[in-house]
Amino acid sequence: MAAKKVPGQVAKEPLHRLVAAGRKDNNRKAAVKQCKRYWGDNYSQGGARQCDEYPFATTYEGAAQPDYDAEAKKFNFSAKPVGKDPNRDAGILLNGFYGKNRIIDGLDDGFLVKITS
Repeated sequence: MAAKKVPGQVAKEPLHRLVAAGRKDNNRKAAVKQCKRYWGDNYSQGGARQCDEYPFATTYEGAAQPDYDAEAKKFNFSAKPVGKDPNRDAGILLNGFYGKNRIIDGLDDGFLVKITS
């Protein structure tokens, strides 16, 4: 398997906001499938954790991208169980970012995310 090339890091490969509910759900399902694969069916520990993913489920580059784009790499995303409340809070912040910066749906309005450790 080739190394991941995480989108959203450089200007020529930005992330793009997705508003279609069905595709967002498919992004989440693909991420959850990986959480279950690596952490087991009880990865959520009774609902205390959620499967967090990057690229975000609300982007065209999300976990299900290969289902919609034949040229997209499979498994070019990360997924990991995280606390339910921090994950919800991060989603609220992301939606605020979309609104404040007027990020629109589609491939014409890209944005970058700086990942630090």
